[in-house]
Amino acid sequence: MTPGTLTRTTHARRRALAALTALLLPVAALIGLAGATPAHAAESATATYTKVSDWGTGFQGQWTVKNTGDTTINGWTVEWDFPSGTSVGSAWDARVSGSGTHWKAQNANWNGTIAPGASVSFGFTGAGSGGGDVSGCKLNGGSCDGAQPGDTPPSAPGKPVASDVTDTSVRLTWTAATDDKGVKNYDVLRDGTKVATVEKVAYTDSGLAKGTDYTYTVVARDTADQTGPASAATTVRTTGGGQQPVDAVKLGYFTEWGVYDRNYHVKNLVTSGSAGKLTHINYAFGNVQGGRCTVGDAYAATDKAYTADQSVDGVADTWDQPLRGNFNQLKKLKAKYPNIKILWSFGGWTWSGGFTDAVKNPAAFADSCYQLVNDARWAGLFDGIDLDWEYPNACGLTCDTSGPAAFGNMMKAMRDKFGKQLVTAAITADGSDGGKIDAADYGGGSQYADWYNVMTYDFFGAWDKTGPTAPHSPLTSYPGIPKQGFNTDAALQKLKAKGVPAKKLLIGIGFYGRGWTGVTQDAPGGTATGPAPGKYEAGIEDYKILKASCPSTGTVAGTAYARCGSNWWSYDTPATINGKMAYAKQQGLGGAFFWEFSGDTADGELMTAIDSGLK
Repeated sequence: MTPGTLTRTTHARRRALAALTALLLPVAALIGLAGATPAHAAESATATYTKVSDWGTGFQGQWTVKNTGDTTINGWTVEWDFPSGTSVGSAWDARVSGSGTHWKAQNANWNGTIAPGASVSFGFTGAGSGGGDVSGCKLNGGSCDGAQPGDTPPSAPGKPVASDVTDTSVRLTWTAATDDKGVKNYDVLRDGTKVATVEKVAYTDSGLAKGTDYTYTVVARDTADQTGPASAATTVRTTGGGQQPVDAVKLGYFTEWGVYDRNYHVKNLVTSGSAGKLTHINYAFGNVQGGRCTVGDAYAATDKAYTADQSVDGVADTWDQPLRGNFNQLKKLKAKYPNIKILWSFGGWTWSGGFTDAVKNPAAFADSCYQLVNDARWAGLFDGIDLDWEYPNACGLTCDTSGPAAFGNMMKAMRDKFGKQLVTAAITADGSDGGKIDAADYGGGSQYADWYNVMTYDFFGAWDKTGPTAPHSPLTSYPGIPKQGFNTDAALQKLKAKGVPAKKLLIGIGFYGRGWTGVTQDAPGGTATGPAPGKYEAGIEDYKILKASCPSTGTVAGTAYARCGSNWWSYDTPATINGKMAYAKQQGLGGAFFWEFSGDTADGELMTAIDSGLK
C-alpha cells in the first residue's frame, strides 16, 4: 500500500471487524483482556513491520507474521520497542498492550493458527514521531528474522580475492562460510554498502570509476536469514584514470570546557577566519556512562548565556530562551557558514572508560547516542557522531578487555542506527608491532565509518620525565627515535595494510607542543628532569604561546623543536604543517584534523596552513 493512502476495502473491513468483534479498542482497555494465547517456543516464522501512513502527530503501523517453516503455528506474540514519546492508540486483529516504550501484541481468537507459507497481519494507530523506528523485535520469544533460540549464525566467509580488475569492474571470489543449518546466500558490501546478494561464492562488481580504491567485505546469510560476521576486508583499485579528486576534510575539535579558563568561544572561529576554511567541527566531548551517550557539561552546552558582543550573530541570549550555550552558538555558526558539518564526539581520554559497558549491547548504545545527537531541543545542529574510544581492547586511562571485535561491532551498530548521517571515530596511531592498532579490528570497522581521525600526535612526551626528548608528532621514523612504530607514516601504512582505504584516513595535527625541563642538549635525544612548565598543564603548551616564548630552531621527522634555557619543546608550525599536508595528498588521504582550535593564534595561522596545504 502506498504510504499515506488507505483503500476503500480496508475501511470497510475495519468497520466490519469493529462491529463484529469490538477489537478496535484503546490500548488502555486492552491491557487487561483475559484469555491471551500463551507464547510458544519459537517456530520458524518472521515478523515484519511497516509504517503505512504518517500525519505528523501520529501514524498507522502494521505487523505481518509469516510462517516460514513446515509445521503449523498455533498462537503468536510479537513484542517490540518504540522510541520514547511514541505510543500505540487503537488496534485491530490483535490484542495490544504496552508498558513504557515496550509493546506486546497477541493473536486474536480467530487468527492464531498460521499454516506453513501463510501469513496474518494486524494494525494499529499510534501517536508521536517515532512510528517508523522499531527495535527489540521478538516473535514468540525468538528472533523476528526467523532464527530460533539456539540457532547459530553463520561463520565469516573467507577474505575476498580480487581478479580480472579493469577500469570499471572487478571479480571477487571467497571461500564459503559454514552454518549448522546451511548457508543460503552472501551479501557483498562495497565501502560498507551492500551492492549484491548472491548464492555463489563469486561476484563481479561493475559500473566502477577508473583509478579508484574500493573496499569489499562479504557477509553470509543462513536459511533463517541470520547474518554472521563480515569477512576480512579487501581493497581494490580499478585501473586507469588515477585517483578521482575529492574534497579534502578539514576538521577541528571544539572543546566544551574551552569557554571557561581558555575563554575560547564559537565566535572566535569567525574572528580568526577559521570558519571560512573549515569543512567539519567535532564538538568534544559527550560522556559515555551507564551504557549510554550522555551530555558532558550541560551548562556550557545548552545554558550559558551570551551577550550581543559575544554572540556569533550579534544577538544576545534572553533569560527564557529554550536553547543557549555552545549549541545555540554553533547553530548560529551553521546558519552563517552552511557548508560546515558538525559532529558530536563522545568519550575522549577521561570518559573512554564507559565504552567497556556500552559495547556489551551495541544496538542499545547506538540507539541512545542517536536519540541524544538528534534530540528535538537542538534539532538540525549535528550531522553525525564521532566515537573517541581510547582504547578498544587496550589500555589508556583505564584498560579495556572487550576483545578485538568490539570496536567493529560498535561501528556497525552506529551505522545501522545513524544511516546516512556521518559516523566517524578517533583512533590510535600506535603502529608498533603488537601495539594498539593490532589490538582491535580497525580494518573491519572502517567499512561502517565515513573516516577515522588518526591521532598522529602525543607519541612522546614528559610522562617519560627523564626523556629522551623527542618530537611528539613525528611524520616518519628517524635515527634515535625512542620507539619503532611511533610515527605518523608507520600508523597510516599499518592501517592501510589492514584494509582501511586511504580516503578514510585523516592525518592528525596538534595545535600545541610537548616539552621537558632540565635539558642541556639542543638536538633530540637529550635527558631531562621532568615536564616543562605550561599555562594549563605541565609538559604541554599552546602553539600561540610557544611561537613567541620558544621559537623553533630545527626540525626532526617533519616536526619543529627548540631548546629555550633548560626547556625543550616540539610542535608543529605552518611550515611543518605544509609538509604534512603534502604527505597527506601524496598518500591519497581523506584530509586532516586537529586538536584543538584554542591553541591557534588569534588570526588562525595553523588553520590557514592546513587549508592552503590541502588545496
